[in-house]
Amino acid sequence: MFALVLTAELTGVTNLRPNDTEENPFWYTFKVQCTSCRETHGNYVGVSRFETNEMSGSRGEANFVWKCKNCKRESSANFKSSPTAYEQTEPAKPHKVIEFDCRGLEFIEFKPEGEWLADGLDSGTKFTGIELLEGEWFDYDEKASEEVSINELKWEIRRA
Repeated sequence: MFALVLTAELTGVTNLRPNDTEENPFWYTFKVQCTSCRETHGNYVGVSRFETNEMSGSRGEANFVWKCKNCKRESSANFKSSPTAYEQTEPAKPHKVIEFDCRGLEFIEFKPEGEWLADGLDSGTKFTGIELLEGEWFDYDEKASEEVSINELKWEIRRA
């Protein structure tokens, strides 16, 4: 079992989370490595917790099924939970965003592509369409009359 862990500096916002619903699934973007031959896939792959794929040999379904081009082994991964929101803390603390079970592969790097959501810390303002690919995000909270930001992002994949 593995977890995607985030540590970030949140100023004026809290409850940072991916916009991940069945109607609008978030595609978690990872770099993948085969645990058998240690070959790393050249491209990032997108995985949705709402999509399932058939595994060969009638072995069921998984959110992500992958066949290593080097050793030809089939591997899979499944999300084990819904994402949990990252709350603003001082100092910033690591937080498990989502957990997944990997069989025959490891997700070794995460790229925060896609839309994220957050709430104003005191105002409750809903911030949508947050892009974190640049490693930081800035906006202005009209209700609180202050600048809000997310920066110092650190993504890790750890054993859960």
